[in-house]
Amino acid sequence: MTAAGQLEKLRALFEALRSNAFYATKLRGVENISDLACFFKNVPFTTKRELIEDQHARPPYGSNLTYPPDRYTRFSQTNGTTGTPLRWLDTAESWEWMIGNWTRVFEASGVRAGDRIFFAFSFGPFLGFWVAFDAATRMGCLAIPGGGMRSSARLRAILDNGVTILCCTPTYAIRLGESAEEENFPQTQVRRIIVAGEPGGSIRSTQARIEQLWPGARVADHHGMTETGPVSYACPARERVLHVIESSYLAEVIDPATGAAASKGELVLTNFGRVGSPLIRYRTGDIVERGPAGRCACGSDDLSLEGGILARTDDMIVVRGVNLYPSAIEDVVRSCDGIAEYRVEIRTERALSELRIQVEPAASDATLTHRLELALRDAFGLRIPVSTVSAGSLPRFEMKAQRWIRL
Repeated sequence: MTAAGQLEKLRALFEALRSNAFYATKLRGVENISDLACFFKNVPFTTKRELIEDQHARPPYGSNLTYPPDRYTRFSQTNGTTGTPLRWLDTAESWEWMIGNWTRVFEASGVRAGDRIFFAFSFGPFLGFWVAFDAATRMGCLAIPGGGMRSSARLRAILDNGVTILCCTPTYAIRLGESAEEENFPQTQVRRIIVAGEPGGSIRSTQARIEQLWPGARVADHHGMTETGPVSYACPARERVLHVIESSYLAEVIDPATGAAASKGELVLTNFGRVGSPLIRYRTGDIVERGPAGRCACGSDDLSLEGGILARTDDMIVVRGVNLYPSAIEDVVRSCDGIAEYRVEIRTERALSELRIQVEPAASDATLTHRLELALRDAFGLRIPVSTVSAGSLPRFEMKAQRWIRL
């Protein structure tokens, strides 16, 4: 989308926010947005901590509401795995805007009317695949909810209903595929697996493992947040590349430490259409890398994120001077054959962090720990101890995996 088009949407958003108490206070003194450079210079960032504090001070929903409470028809809540959950309300109009974004995600992934989409998702209060479910029905797809089911029951539903599209987290795509192997399920008709909730969909080895477990299916990544809504879609032409939906978002990449523009850094988003509960220059905490400017091979002019979501700003661990991110560890672990599941334990003593990794072997293999330790040393120049645990002892996850444990 052109800068002029984005500027026009920004001005319309600012006009609508006159009745939003949170941003009326935050934007006091910002009189006129003459161009995008003026916007970036004069408009402050919004942080998750501000939103949480606002909700604590003005429970239950805070003051980031543009309309009276009776205009809102949808409730969501972040999962709170890393802190206090955020509650989020949406109007019918904001929900329609998000449905349009998810429709873009589906279209880029090759979904079409008549597809049968299975949502292996618990349908709790977090936004997750709720919007995707509604978007699927609008597109003329058969949308099949998979909440409250065991893995075997979900596999049976996928087979019996001729499911062609699967939506879940990368972790659960692996878990379902392994369950199918264990129970000798026949091959399904699934041709596309759209994953979200974790960075695994753009991690080469994780993507390869999923596609190995689901013969004939290809993985398409996607990312979004409860606070922002659906943000990106998988590039149809280039693997492990996400495109930000720039008709719906003004995206920036900044140095997390200085706030200055950067080619690799933290993704900052302003959403144009979620007017009822907007976000302006929201620091997402997602680490990304800008792709080359100009038109992509897929024909899109939308901002490309090379490698998808690389990490989270709050996930980085420094071990003996080396910066480690969970996505980088996962890439190495998934590249090592014979691992059914793993867990990373972090121990900090005297401000120094150390890691050790527990792995659950898929089969008896006396060389597994040695092979993984060598792979980790080659990748990071560190000796990271690896130990094995008994089969079935590590937890399995349907939603966002929590494999990193602080001791």
